[in-house]
Amino acid sequence: MAEPASTMGKLMKLNYPQHVVEYSTYEEAQAAVDYLADHKFPVENILIVGTNLKLLERVTGRRTWGNVIVTGAMSGVMTGLLVGLMLMFFVGDGNMMMLWVGLAMGIIFGIIAQGLTYAMSGGKRDFSSQRITVAANYEVLAEHKVAQAARDLLMERPGARAALFE
Repeated sequence: MAEPASTMGKLMKLNYPQHVVEYSTYEEAQAAVDYLADHKFPVENILIVGTNLKLLERVTGRRTWGNVIVTGAMSGVMTGLLVGLMLMFFVGDGNMMMLWVGLAMGIIFGIIAQGLTYAMSGGKRDFSSQRITVAANYEVLAEHKVAQAARDLLMERPGARAALFE
């Protein structure tokens, strides 16, 4: 169950956060926080923040009526199977014909939904794609009262001083 926005906002907030260190990958930031945790540091005072966000969108193909119909049919299959099973068990007394009816209904409604969406786009988005948001850097922040202790502890990490000069 998702937490209310106010609870989530409080969870993601530090009082007077200060910069501790910045990394180019999330794995490096996670390893730093893990190092702090291994050394009994109060990590509940730490926040990893992805900065310099970028939206990447990989175009996967051109959208045509053929693609739209196939995509709609495929998306309707699972819904149709669910509806068909419900019809079969609760209305049709185990009659397999109800499963096929539900499947057909799901496919038809999937095609209609995808078709309407495509038709209403007015040709403004005649391609399909996958989107992802990525961060260019990951900053480790800490509460002001423990920030310097976190910096000091991370400087004791093997290879930490060499990383400063890269």
